[in-house]
Amino acid sequence: MPTNFTVVPVEDTPISNPDYDEAINKEENKEETCTAAGPNSGEETPRETSSLISTDHDDSIYGKNMALYEDEMDSTPMVSSLLNKLANYTNITQGALEHEEAESEDGIQRVTVNGPQMGTFIGVFLPCMQNILGVILFLRLTWIVGTAGIMEALAIVFMCCSCTMLTAISMSAIATNGVVPAGGSYYMISRALGPEFGGAVGLCVYLGTTFAGSMYILGTMEIFLTYIMPNAAVFEAKSREPTGMQNNMRIYGTFCLVIMTLVVFVGVKYVNKMALVFLSCVMLSIMAIYAGVIQSAIKPPNSQHRVCLLGNRTLQNSRFDKCEKTELINNVTTPTQLWKLFCKGGIENATCDEYFTHNNLTEIQAVRGLLSGVISDNMWGHYGQYRDIVSPERASDKSDESHYVLHDVTTFFTLLVGIYFPSVTGIMAGSNRSGDLRDPQRSIPTGTIMAIATTSIIYLSCVVLFGACIEGVVLRDKYGKSVNGTLAVATLAWPSSWVIVIGSFFSCCGAGLQSLTGAPRILQAIARDGIMPFLQVFGHSKSNGEPTWALLLTAAICEIGILIGSLDHVAPILSMFFLMCYLFVNLACAVQTLLRTPNWRPRFKFYHWSLSFLGMSLSLSLMFVSSWYYAFVVILFSGCIYKYIEYRGAEKEWGDGIRGLSLNAAQYALIKLEEAPPHTKNWRPQLLVLLKLDSDLGVKHPCLLSFTSQLKAGKGLTIVCSVLEGTYMAREADAKLSEKNIKAAMAKEKTKGFCHVVVSSNQRDGFSHLIQSAGLGGMKHNSVLMAWPANWKQAESSLSWKNFIETIRETTAAHQALLVAKNIDKFPTNQDRLDEGTIDVWWIVHDGGLLMLLPFLLRQHKVWRRCKMRIFTVAQMDDNSIQMKKDLQMFLYHLRLDAKVEVVEMHAGDISAFTYEKTLVMEQRSQMLKQMQLSKTEREREAQLIHDRNTKSHATLNDKATPTSDRVHMTWTKEKLISERNRHREAHMTVRDIFNMKPEWENLDQTNVRRMHTAVKLNEVVVKKSKGAKLVLLNMPGPPKNKGGDENYMEFLEVLTEGLERVLLVRGSSREVITIYS
Repeated sequence: MPTNFTVVPVEDTPISNPDYDEAINKEENKEETCTAAGPNSGEETPRETSSLISTDHDDSIYGKNMALYEDEMDSTPMVSSLLNKLANYTNITQGALEHEEAESEDGIQRVTVNGPQMGTFIGVFLPCMQNILGVILFLRLTWIVGTAGIMEALAIVFMCCSCTMLTAISMSAIATNGVVPAGGSYYMISRALGPEFGGAVGLCVYLGTTFAGSMYILGTMEIFLTYIMPNAAVFEAKSREPTGMQNNMRIYGTFCLVIMTLVVFVGVKYVNKMALVFLSCVMLSIMAIYAGVIQSAIKPPNSQHRVCLLGNRTLQNSRFDKCEKTELINNVTTPTQLWKLFCKGGIENATCDEYFTHNNLTEIQAVRGLLSGVISDNMWGHYGQYRDIVSPERASDKSDESHYVLHDVTTFFTLLVGIYFPSVTGIMAGSNRSGDLRDPQRSIPTGTIMAIATTSIIYLSCVVLFGACIEGVVLRDKYGKSVNGTLAVATLAWPSSWVIVIGSFFSCCGAGLQSLTGAPRILQAIARDGIMPFLQVFGHSKSNGEPTWALLLTAAICEIGILIGSLDHVAPILSMFFLMCYLFVNLACAVQTLLRTPNWRPRFKFYHWSLSFLGMSLSLSLMFVSSWYYAFVVILFSGCIYKYIEYRGAEKEWGDGIRGLSLNAAQYALIKLEEAPPHTKNWRPQLLVLLKLDSDLGVKHPCLLSFTSQLKAGKGLTIVCSVLEGTYMAREADAKLSEKNIKAAMAKEKTKGFCHVVVSSNQRDGFSHLIQSAGLGGMKHNSVLMAWPANWKQAESSLSWKNFIETIRETTAAHQALLVAKNIDKFPTNQDRLDEGTIDVWWIVHDGGLLMLLPFLLRQHKVWRRCKMRIFTVAQMDDNSIQMKKDLQMFLYHLRLDAKVEVVEMHAGDISAFTYEKTLVMEQRSQMLKQMQLSKTEREREAQLIHDRNTKSHATLNDKATPTSDRVHMTWTKEKLISERNRHREAHMTVRDIFNMKPEWENLDQTNVRRMHTAVKLNEVVVKKSKGAKLVLLNMPGPPKNKGGDENYMEFLEVLTEGLERVLLVRGSSREVITIYS
């Protein structure tokens, strides 16, 4: 349904003041300055939207009618400005036209930039035709038809053309989904599938285009050395030494490559001017073929091209002039040149080849004619082995004689597919010129599909016509040795075979120049995107935009293909690269269609995800059909490039389909995870790491992140969080800086996970919110990792340890496990390698098996791999320690854990005086701190009150007396007065007096005494057994229900872990996390 827009003009009368005109002039001067500087000055790679939407505007010109939107104008443009940008939008091309130089009268070279003027026929159809029709049509299609037969050749052509047609449909959908800047298939794939896929496929397109240049140069040299000037060969091509021809191809091909590279280096304007000439050669050659077919149907075949057969063996007729054993000259029987090839001596006493003696010579027409019925003989394949003699029969003999036409390679169906496929490549030629088109979104689909349809008809008709007109042995003669070294397809041409020879020669030259022109620009586009750092040097260019370094690399790689020396060997290589490209074009279209992203709105409507999947499957199948080992190599190459970009490449956000696919997959997985809690077998610690930041907003304990990565090894969920005090509006910049610093620390410590910084009024509320709401759906944390509040006794404020205890309570209430690392700065980093030591587990109470699981996970990491695991448990007087040890060993055996077990007996003894002394000091210190804190608060309030009253009195009358201390005390209550007297009394009390006090054991809280006794006794045992352990894991006792004993709780934990270097206090989540079942 079309959308109607109504533009309502709004008259704006300028405010009549002298500042208005001045504001207009300032804005105009500002705009001129910006224009002179350039829209992208100082920025090498502008954002994609910078050419479309600009927020530059003059606030004054909108007048008072738009004053309501003044604030929005700072970040968003007015609609009138936006529509003006859209209407005047032009895409500056980055193709060949961009780099043509034009000299002005003053001699200064300038870059001529032509606007997009080409239509569908000139801009898309003809370039695609020129790239699709080429070397394979003239040099190998007849050989494919003769070897595979008409039916199998039609199958090969149909499969390849179907692949390109399906790819063109997918490409049309992508190309019409918005404006496609110049860059062709690389740009489309990278923006549709992301930088990783885009870079990998972009390099495949680049290498495919480069090797295509090698193939065209080799084809050019084959035509030159075989059909135009065979005498120019440097090495003699012997039948026993096929490398002779290859060496000639290498020498002349290198020479040709140097010339073509110099032509491209001087300027591509010469290549562009010659493009029409090369295309004309192709079209004239094809017309000559069809004219020859018509002529063979109307007129009897020309006797110029005849084939000589000895029995059923095809002879090379370049060494004799008559297909006869003897001839009659002056009534004298004389041996012919052919006789001399097989016989020695005269007619009377000749010693001849046995096969020559017993078989007769037959001479047949090379071109039988359209109505001759030869089509039935060429209907099915005639595959042959290496060095088999070409014959009309399917079964042929082997020979080493140079007189016969031999198969130079073992032929089979898949080989022919790999050799033929390059003939249908070139469908991207139109999309590569998207910047030069008047209407790319209409021209690219129409021109590309028309070109594929036209070339498919040409190929299919040529297969049938070649099989219906030309003799089978001539078709299977790859180099035309049976017809005096004439190109097989040229025997059918009218009016002369030289039309085909010359036309195909210039066609291959033009295609080679186009490849050397296009490939460096693909590499330059990849390099300028910055997704592969090692390619950055190839993004540089000359002053006129020519990618010099990329051209040199392209020429070097092209030389590698030329050194292969055989068109048949190079063709499957470039087939792999192009098929990989086509595979990902179809994948991109299918992914975008299935995701139904809001931005996926192509103007080309004749596409479907099933067609894209069919094209993708066909591309993959053709890869393995053509050459399975080349297919594996190209897939491995693409995978390595993908991982390299993922690991070292620049981060790019292009709104690609893979990101959307990941989001959909994540959404589906999260919904599935939320349906049921994870089974015990799948349980692993999903960590919420609570970090503290220093004054510079850096990570205070980076070793906590190291321990996280050692515990997780990249598996499961890790959320690293921190809290800033204040309001988000005031500390937004600090929050972003903190998040950046945390991410940098995570990258340094190789901690994989997510980062989140919360701004809250206080840290306690911030950590509480994180514990409650961190994660999403079923992907939530089940464990909290934090550091022990070091120096909590010396801290001026008690907030640190109070927040710590409140965090313990909240994790317990949320049924989450808690891990507290004490002395975290002494924990090993990821670069450390601990020598043989032990990880000691003190299993006091059952916590669901978390104490057993954590050492096992730690020992998976290379830092803790050499450490052994020991498990200690405590037995009381009534317990059977021997039986406990056996039971525990059996339990560990079923858990598949390798650990040493030891049962420690703690005898119930009297509470020592040391325990009472520690308890007394703890309680007195707690009481003293409470009173000192209260006194400090009261003094602060009193000082503030006096300051306020003094300020008020000075502000009124100077002669008024300052309120006295007595008047101030009149506002006190009775409780405040008693508190002040106690403060004066306690001010003279020192710490020495506290420790000199007579212990009043009878007044102590017996609960605290018992707990201190447990902490002291257990600490003695732990220190005795685990003093040298690399890590000690202990059950963490729960905090008291009465908050009045929080400080005592901290003291208990301090006593419990005293004397140990590295301690991990563990508090379970009241659920089983380890099981003996499979």
